[in-house]
Amino acid sequence: MIKTDVLIIGSGAAGMTAAIELSNKFNVTLITKNSLVDSSTWYAQGGIAAVIDSNDSIEEHLRDTLIAGDGLCDENAVRECVSHGKEAIEWLRGLGTNFTTDKSRENLHLTQEGGHSKRRVVHAEDATGREVSSSLSEMVKRIKTIEVLEKHICVDLITRKEKCIGAYVLDIDSNFVKAFGSGAVILATGGASKVYLYTSNPDGSSGDGIGLAWRAGCKVENLEFNQFHPTCLFHPEAKSFLISEALRGEGAFLVNQNKEKFMEKYDARLELAPRDVVARSIDKEMKISGADNVYLDISHKKADEIKEHFPNIYSECLRFGFDLTTEAIPVVPAAHYTCGGVKVDLDSKTNIENLYAIGEVSSTGLHGANRMASNSLLECVVFAKKASDHIYKNFKNHDEVIQEWDISKVTETQEGVIIRHNWDDIRRLMWDYVGIVRSNNLLKRAEIAMKVIDEEVNYFYGKYLISSDLIELRNLALVANLIIKSAQKRKESRGLHYSLDYPNLLNTATPTILDPSKIKI
Repeated sequence: MIKTDVLIIGSGAAGMTAAIELSNKFNVTLITKNSLVDSSTWYAQGGIAAVIDSNDSIEEHLRDTLIAGDGLCDENAVRECVSHGKEAIEWLRGLGTNFTTDKSRENLHLTQEGGHSKRRVVHAEDATGREVSSSLSEMVKRIKTIEVLEKHICVDLITRKEKCIGAYVLDIDSNFVKAFGSGAVILATGGASKVYLYTSNPDGSSGDGIGLAWRAGCKVENLEFNQFHPTCLFHPEAKSFLISEALRGEGAFLVNQNKEKFMEKYDARLELAPRDVVARSIDKEMKISGADNVYLDISHKKADEIKEHFPNIYSECLRFGFDLTTEAIPVVPAAHYTCGGVKVDLDSKTNIENLYAIGEVSSTGLHGANRMASNSLLECVVFAKKASDHIYKNFKNHDEVIQEWDISKVTETQEGVIIRHNWDDIRRLMWDYVGIVRSNNLLKRAEIAMKVIDEEVNYFYGKYLISSDLIELRNLALVANLIIKSAQKRKESRGLHYSLDYPNLLNTATPTILDPSKIKI
């Protein structure tokens, strides 16, 4: 058994922030499936929402977030998060994060995104996540009390009497399972958007933390609210490259196949309506025309301004044959963010003792039924610090012995192709049946189809040696079922969940909470 004070699973902004904060007192082990910076944070383009400008206020940021969340936000969680925005930005700058400044180079340049009534999005050109990841990772590498284990994936958490005491972790290169004992475990594994066929997320976003938490006995919340980013580049080789909402904030508009603007038909806020509205509007236009995409046009702006503000997006589009400065580019919605997750309190604690969840894997109550743009990176930093503070005040080590991983009853599989096919089947059925627009019939079809897949996944997991692919498939299948079950429980259309059978809002907004002690998935 390997002993560590704190085990952090995941290396995005949330995981690395927690590691840095805890390193002053504890020995921290941080595991990540790929490289240290290979996370959704790295790919985030837009920025971090924070009240910086004197014409803005905490109350306005709070109000905008509550409106975007469509009645389901926890106001205490929202206030806790947005009131620490400026502090989070200053902390990141202190680590060396270089945010874009205005022409005077004295003040931060602020942009505006959908749902925000003011310019309050701090950014590093159009690659904010890359800059944040780089500064955090450089700090993590310098701290001797943080051990980073790349190419490691968590198999399962270890619990005793509703208390988490460690985890089994697969070393992907050696295919050996290590047993870790720890006084506190933090899930920072990101979201589950890879459950859908089209996503802007990296391949690692397979819902691992949600699967780990559910099997350990944690409640999950609001998993029916899956945010589809309205504008990803539509090209067979682009892998749903994200076209930042900041383009629409700077004046880009959407047009259909006939080159007609259409957002005025759906919302008075036009292209700056919340993402769920914009995504559904695009989905409707595509279904009306039968087209595979719509177009985003910012070519009416000065070419120099476009290249200055969006250098990475400009060069990436050019790589696929599209020139932002002269033409409209083809875009399509893609799964982008998991608004629900493992239910936690304001200290990021789950209902299992010593187990915390931070970042996209968690459900703090900040996002409600729809995440407002650029609140997510803020949430990562603020609630990673909250979890760290609670661990500092309540840490208790334990001397419980953890048994080694037992492989005596399994063999090596010769049928890995089945894993790949099940992976593809889940992502396609979730896209077709549990996507932007849902119905009772579609959800029932998804539920039935998942039963067949579940049988194969459980058979493989019980009989064969595990691999990273099998671990991810097991988690992906569980999360798909949890999303379907959550969607079936909501008898209304609210935020990101739109049902043809229940198109109206209920009078009372109620979160969807699934409890593993009461529901078998």
